[in-house]
Amino acid sequence: MVDAGKAASAFRTISEVSDDIGVPQHVLRFWETKFPAIKPMKRGGNRRYYRPEDVQLLQSINRLLYTDGYTIKGVQKLIKDRGVRSVIGGAGAPGETPTSVAAATDLFVSEQPAEAAGLGAPQVAEIRAIRDRLAVALAESRRAA
Repeated sequence: MVDAGKAASAFRTISEVSDDIGVPQHVLRFWETKFPAIKPMKRGGNRRYYRPEDVQLLQSINRLLYTDGYTIKGVQKLIKDRGVRSVIGGAGAPGETPTSVAAATDLFVSEQPAEAAGLGAPQVAEIRAIRDRLAVALAESRRAA
């Protein structure tokens, strides 16, 4: 997904990256606030220029969020635990086998505490059981792919 007129090592504007990845520009700006590893160079008028590494990381974040079903906190944890290079290199990609269900489900962290959502212990236990079954099914489907 590289512009035919630019070298692979060329810097990209936010509109080029937005078109390339298929994500609106405001989402890219939001991701910059959530993922400190995304550091576009800023020039006159605060115009952003993304390095090739930034574009690769944005593509990986996009895949993890919208294809693999991770939450923002899950992707943040993945980057913290495994590093940016690992995420760019495909950690969390199809075919990856988590070491355990717990390791896989830890990445799908809750956005809010169960108590704040008004859930009782039985509902939380049921949701966790469903989450664990989904994590196992996801791991099996990745192995089969």
